[in-house]
Amino acid sequence: MSNSTRGTIFLEEARILQHTAYDANQLILRLEAPKCAAHAEPGTFVHLTCDPAIPMRRPLSIMRAHEAGWIEVLYKVVGAGLQALAARKAGESISTLGPIGRPFVLHEDKPRALLIGGGVGIPPMVFLADRIANRMRARGATAWQPLVLMGSEIPFPFRARPSRIVVPGMPDGTIASMPLLEEWGVASRLATRSDFPGCFDGFVTQLADRWLQSLPPAALLEVEIFACGPTPMLEATAHLARRHGVACQVSLEEFMACAVGGCAGCTVAVRTPEGPAMKRVCVDGPVFDAYSVFAE
Repeated sequence: MSNSTRGTIFLEEARILQHTAYDANQLILRLEAPKCAAHAEPGTFVHLTCDPAIPMRRPLSIMRAHEAGWIEVLYKVVGAGLQALAARKAGESISTLGPIGRPFVLHEDKPRALLIGGGVGIPPMVFLADRIANRMRARGATAWQPLVLMGSEIPFPFRARPSRIVVPGMPDGTIASMPLLEEWGVASRLATRSDFPGCFDGFVTQLADRWLQSLPPAALLEVEIFACGPTPMLEATAHLARRHGVACQVSLEEFMACAVGGCAGCTVAVRTPEGPAMKRVCVDGPVFDAYSVFAE
């Protein structure tokens, strides 16, 4: 384990509280993991043992961390490991290592937080929206003006409903939202190329572009983008941020072995003030400044 993470990552035998299946082999797993829940931040992840017979753990982004001591992850079944995880039942225990990684950082001078999640990159955006919603309750709803945009080509892992929160600059007919975020008072909109009702017809980055174009210069100065999803989506988001001149943080997806900085198997090239460097996604990230990762 990396010295920088020593004492901040916990190993727990987490009991499965709920394991709910959704369309397109997507599942939400709720685990009783009080140490992880108490220290998790938006953008961090857990490394789970999917089955005792499978030695390699799997990294999964934390979608929610509750004060009652549980965490939730959303995943899509791909490969033997996650297929084995999908078979686990409520009441069973799963070896859980976490929370791992550097989280997203909110800035008070950028209250127009634009959260962009694609596919299995949606969970960190839900977690970050929860954190912003807590700030809104503590400091007044007008202090922060978040907008969560989610994109998926398969059914979303929730039943979308028409939003009750008006978002100026949204294309006509783009009304589908995530109910949980609506309950928190956080505006959300959905994008797809699969013709789901109420969704924007196109990529989520195209929807983000349409919204950013609607903002006056003074409002753009208050925008910061936070994104997680497939690498092509993150690269498109970085270019979008550059075009509009706004700050942007991205959470990278990468294959991992140890996930605690020991093996250096998840390194990516990053530009730093000292020059190019190789950084480990697991502990130096997964959240990076978008401009340091994606070239113009």
